[in-house]
Amino acid sequence: MSELLPLIPLLVGAGALAGTLAGLLGVGGGLVIVPVMLEILTWRGMGQDAALLVATGTSLAVIVPTAISSSTAHHRRGNVDTALLRNWVPPLAAAVCLGAWLAPQVPAEHLLLFFGLFVLTVAIKRLRRPSAGPWRPALPAPWVQWTLAALIGFVCVLMGIGAGTLGVAAFTAFAVPVHRAVGTAAVLGLVIAVPGALLAALHSVPPGSPAYTIGHVNLPALAIIAPLAVAVAPLGVRLGARLPPERLQMVFAVFLLLVGLRMLSRLV
Repeated sequence: MSELLPLIPLLVGAGALAGTLAGLLGVGGGLVIVPVMLEILTWRGMGQDAALLVATGTSLAVIVPTAISSSTAHHRRGNVDTALLRNWVPPLAAAVCLGAWLAPQVPAEHLLLFFGLFVLTVAIKRLRRPSAGPWRPALPAPWVQWTLAALIGFVCVLMGIGAGTLGVAAFTAFAVPVHRAVGTAAVLGLVIAVPGALLAALHSVPPGSPAYTIGHVNLPALAIIAPLAVAVAPLGVRLGARLPPERLQMVFAVFLLLVGLRMLSRLV
């Protein structure tokens, strides 16, 4: 625990920002937690592959309480589409379990490259056409939704993130209103985080991990980040409710742009 003491302010900031973004954008906070943990662990001397495993595992564990808080707040506001969840949860959960189990075998460079390019593409499209209509006027056929759900679950659990980044982009592309897309994605984040964190904790501890790491989950970082993220998630929900859909889309796009650039910078 003492080796993390100098980094507590950084972890506190990550927790507060993660919770705000969880409520505001429906992301589980992983887009903040994973880069911060990655910087901390590689600075300590861990290899990038091992550091990414601990960063993603810890992030998934943090997302569990954060997503519960965010999902509850969104449900109270009527932002959760239960019919959509019935279609998406089974294939997404199955893909999450597969991805979490295979995580140690996937090179970090491949994940960083794929994720960085994807979010940059989505961000640039939203920034160039912030008020553009959906890609399609309605949700696609069920089998297409199942395929999308499985792909999103697999990628998200490997990256240690909730469903906000990919889920909101997919929902809004098919004419789901942005506030309902954010609320539904928050619930999907919980579906990703629970099995993902449990399976991450069952893996062997990567070499060079800090003390009190169980599998891929670092307990001190979890204890610092999670309470703050839970406490401020409802604040993000209230802030998002005050923003018009176009402004919320713009915030989402700028956020994705910054995350994508940072992920790609790890490859240089």
